[in-house]
Amino acid sequence: MSKTRKPFAETTIAARAAIDQDPAFRAVTPPLYMSTNYAFDGYDSKGAYEYSRCGNPTRDALGHMLATLEGGAHGVITASGMAGIMLACQILKPGDLIIASHDCYGGTFRLLSTLAERGQFRVTFADLTDPGQHDSIFAEKCAMVFIETPSNPLLRITDIEAVAAQAKKHGALTVVDNTFLSPVLQKPLALGADIVLHSTTKYINGHGDVVGGAVISRTQEMHDNLAWWANCIGVTGGAFDSFLTMRGARTLTPRVLQQSHTAGILADFLSGHTAVENVYYPGLSTHPGHKLAAQQQKGFGGMLSFTLKGGTTALRQFIAAATGGSDAIFTLAESLGGYESLVTHPATMTHAAMTPDARANAGISDSLLRLSIGLEDADDLTTALDTALSAAQRAVA
Repeated sequence: MSKTRKPFAETTIAARAAIDQDPAFRAVTPPLYMSTNYAFDGYDSKGAYEYSRCGNPTRDALGHMLATLEGGAHGVITASGMAGIMLACQILKPGDLIIASHDCYGGTFRLLSTLAERGQFRVTFADLTDPGQHDSIFAEKCAMVFIETPSNPLLRITDIEAVAAQAKKHGALTVVDNTFLSPVLQKPLALGADIVLHSTTKYINGHGDVVGGAVISRTQEMHDNLAWWANCIGVTGGAFDSFLTMRGARTLTPRVLQQSHTAGILADFLSGHTAVENVYYPGLSTHPGHKLAAQQQKGFGGMLSFTLKGGTTALRQFIAAATGGSDAIFTLAESLGGYESLVTHPATMTHAAMTPDARANAGISDSLLRLSIGLEDADDLTTALDTALSAAQRAVA
């Protein structure tokens, strides 16, 4: 009697995806197909591929790899994370309502708000982390719920399973942006989501040299619909970008696990520092979403945020001390999930697209800083933070 093989682990999936499957020359590593177009076999007889906007073997290999990691049917690879969100929005019709996390990424807020203003659909930004508000949030029929968990930049945790069940009861699709955790630490489809989004620019590529996105569907039917739209509006990713992203994703698991481990050490350090007012990291037992995060995640991730005491003066000094000089191991920049540690000021950088009122409603203050923890040594990062925090304290003493 044959035994059913257990599913491969993420490390195995990432290491073996598309390996030794080249039909032409038996190349072990999947080749890069840069061709714009593909020859037809004859009149009215096309092969598997015809034009690279429609389909590309390198891009499809990445889509299959990410879908396998997420437990989905297939994935559409897009030119950016925002292109992925734009693609998911094609499912909606004028008059449809989308409910989105009120503290989502600033670019997401801008896109959904602008499309709603143009009449493509209606949008409501709501606090999906509060189960007590779910009945009122879903009082009006909606077509889609857009969840970002952990949220960017305050790392609030939304119960994916509970929201997805509520959405299904109302006939709505659940879309989850899983960029902050990657499929290594969270699998939204297993919790009831219909679609998972990624900015592959971040953890999946992990090397800070490719912009891209992915839209992964639970069902083949949904994937086919999204793939049709991706070809129609031309948001598919390029072959070389897909090749680089797949190469980066080979090491996704060890990178994410190490970054998550180091982030926990730094969150503990920041929590005990007198220059810090609040630390936002789900791995801390004091975090409001800690228990839920421990249930639906396999780890707490490599992202954390904190607010400084001392206002703008302290903030400027912290940034100057943390990122200045040739030996600095933090860089002031947007993006996240790479091997290098970054510090970001959301109010003037990633979330500048939000109105001041929207930022205030989301709890994004001018004193908030976001850290993306890289692969540097934890002791070196702790020393760098300690030095910068001490400089900030001296500036306001």
